Amino acid sequence: MELVLTGANFETEVLQSDIPVLVDFWATWCGPCRMIAPAVEAIAVERAGSLKVGKVNVDEQGPLAMQFGIQSIPTLLLFKDGKLVDSAIGYRTKEQLEAWLDN
Repeated sequence: MELVLTGANFETEVLQSDIPVLVDFWATWCGPCRMIAPAVEAIAVERAGSLKVGKVNVDEQGPLAMQFGIQSIPTLLLFKDGKLVDSAIGYRTKEQLEAWLDN
């Protein structure tokens, strides 16, 4: 299950999480964001318990997007132990996302 992340819950859900967190920065009008969404959702279901997945709507959460320097979407950020450890920008297939997460 994907979480809706906001400025209000980001610290608790992401920075204080005891498992890795994949954060998807997206917007409703973004074609590549809509294309990647089913893969991100599938990963959220398949890795539940070992990976938390959250989505940040950049139109609704502008300050959060600015905080992380989001300039292109979709942008995926991977957090471990409260720290940003990797990022991926642009569309990826589910297989590419899984390979990226497993590295």
